[in-house]
Amino acid sequence: MNNDELALGAVLARLEEQEREIATQAEATRARITELTAQLEEFGRAAEEVRITRKTLLALPEPASPTPPPVKLPDHPAYQQIMAVFAAAGLPLRARQVCEAMDLEIAPNNVNNVRLKLKRPAERGILIESEQGLFTKPQS
Repeated sequence: MNNDELALGAVLARLEEQEREIATQAEATRARITELTAQLEEFGRAAEEVRITRKTLLALPEPASPTPPPVKLPDHPAYQQIMAVFAAAGLPLRARQVCEAMDLEIAPNNVNNVRLKLKRPAERGILIESEQGLFTKPQS
């Protein structure tokens, strides 16, 4: 063997080694591409699920606001009389005026009792105390 053949053999061996390295890198790159493609498809599926969920949620009807339970007037007959007075009057009244409308004696004890009875429906929203001591029915 002469020097030219040795040099040519070394070059060919080196080229073969480079070819194997390139093939190994190409195979690793193909594997990575396959892995990334699968990951990309998974992202696409996840994005589609989010789009479907958003579309479904937007199509749902608005939830109805819960209606509060009706306000109940105390059972005592005096409250029924008081509400009848307000229904007939149609304007704000003070405890003294309610006593007069109910044909009660205008005595401090009676006025104070009626005032206390007016406070209970006001606390429940059945009547409104627009200013201190002045009661009216809420506007419907």
